[in-house]
Amino acid sequence: MDAETAELRVLESAGRLFDERGVQAVGMDALRSASGVSLKRLYQLFPSKEVLVEAVLRRRDAAVRSALAAHGERTARGPYERALAVFDWLGEWFAEPAFRGCAFINAYGELGGTVPAVTAVARDHKEALRSYFADQTGALGLPPVAAGHLADQLALLANGAMAVAGITGEAAPALRAKEAARVLLDAARAA
Repeated sequence: MDAETAELRVLESAGRLFDERGVQAVGMDALRSASGVSLKRLYQLFPSKEVLVEAVLRRRDAAVRSALAAHGERTARGPYERALAVFDWLGEWFAEPAFRGCAFINAYGELGGTVPAVTAVARDHKEALRSYFADQTGALGLPPVAAGHLADQLALLANGAMAVAGITGEAAPALRAKEAARVLLDAARAA
């Protein structure tokens, strides 16, 4: 097996196992078994579990950013609708049988203060979501300060929905967050 194939198998297996069990509960032996990659090769690719967690999160970050942007472009006509479409996308994600919460919130909760690279990836990911909202709210023609505050509020709603859905195992938090987001967006446009 070439290095690229081995790396992909490890990343896919690690992402799945981390989602199912949590980062700390998954050892390198379990990753070896799940991926079919020898322990020696696994450590050549990822010298530590922290490096592997960071790589899994970076891969997930790219996938989420791409999927969210594509969903907005595919389903919404303008910035107002694209901001609300985030919550529809979240609802679809929360309804997936394998959903176990946000990988970034979960990894930060487990490792946050002890692994600076994981903290950095989680913060970058959450800032990217806030920036996506800022792009949409800025395109509404709001004053920059108001657009920024609204983006902050929408990001808090989305992240709160992720946390609650991860705990309850229900998709409903996305709908409730979307209702609140609509109130905020309407109030900002009316001001």
